[in-house]
Amino acid sequence: MTTETILLVGHGSREKSGNDEILAFAEQWRQRQPGWRIEVCFIEFSEITMSEGLRRAATGARRVMVLPLILNAAGHVKMDIPQAIDGARLKFPSVQFVYAPHLSAGEPILAILKRRLKGAMQALDMPDPTTTGVVMLGRGSSDRHANGEMAKMARWLMEETDHELVDLAFTGITYPRLEKVVQHQSLLGMTQVVVLPYYLFNGMLMERIKRQVDNLKTQYPTIRFSLTTYFGFEREIFEVLEQRVDDMQHGTPEALMPCDGCKFREFAGEHGLGGHHHDDAVPHSHDHDHDHDHNHPHDHAHEHVPGHEHPPGHVHEHDHLHAHPHIGVPS
Repeated sequence: MTTETILLVGHGSREKSGNDEILAFAEQWRQRQPGWRIEVCFIEFSEITMSEGLRRAATGARRVMVLPLILNAAGHVKMDIPQAIDGARLKFPSVQFVYAPHLSAGEPILAILKRRLKGAMQALDMPDPTTTGVVMLGRGSSDRHANGEMAKMARWLMEETDHELVDLAFTGITYPRLEKVVQHQSLLGMTQVVVLPYYLFNGMLMERIKRQVDNLKTQYPTIRFSLTTYFGFEREIFEVLEQRVDDMQHGTPEALMPCDGCKFREFAGEHGLGGHHHDDAVPHSHDHDHDHDHNHPHDHAHEHVPGHEHPPGHVHEHDHLHAHPHIGVPS
């Protein structure tokens, strides 16, 4: 019997190339770690659902280490994956399931951002950081902690470079949007703008970003734009995951995802704050960092009772209007 299986959980994309890249990433990781058994599944937009991935990982194993291949902790990380693990524990009582934290914002991600920015600056006609604005562009979330992780990275990037303007923008859910930030940087006299997508792999949203930048080039013909690519296959991503595995194998306190049994999930379960059923075994939260390519971004009409640290999973990450009352979550 195999002692351990590593289950890599990707978000999943309507864009097939995005899912193919995650499968290719897993294959590269197997080549880096030939002694490890590595399986892959997706939260949505794939036939390899979380329940299927957990089944495959649990078959013939004593322990399954679940690693989310996700940058920020929003509803998928806090609700959907733990709920799927709970279901797997019932189906495979003899298998131990342990859940690692998401990739998170830290020095490895900062190193990738710095490298991306340096390459973009070298490609520009006037590599002057004082006249080059930087925009870090992410998905956007209804979870303030997820947005806060990106804000931390933007601040760190500014402190590690000579750029006076390192701004944050989002493709949906929250603000500001890319167009507004570029307008602001233009008014401040920036003659060049570097857009740094805060994404792991390709998908519908990456294609949308390319179109947005093309439109901005037309709208601001005197500004030179540079768009970098997503993080995907950078060595730091592999290294973070490998550190997660090492931590779990050695029982390091930081090895386990705190929300595997936190009040956030307990409260949500008690009040029926589930959601979509993309996977037959997993009640999904509505905190979707989706690749839906909607062209009508709107605010969400949610009622929140003050006093909770993070939303109870029942939040939408679509770029369109949903109206759902929320019950406050005790921290």
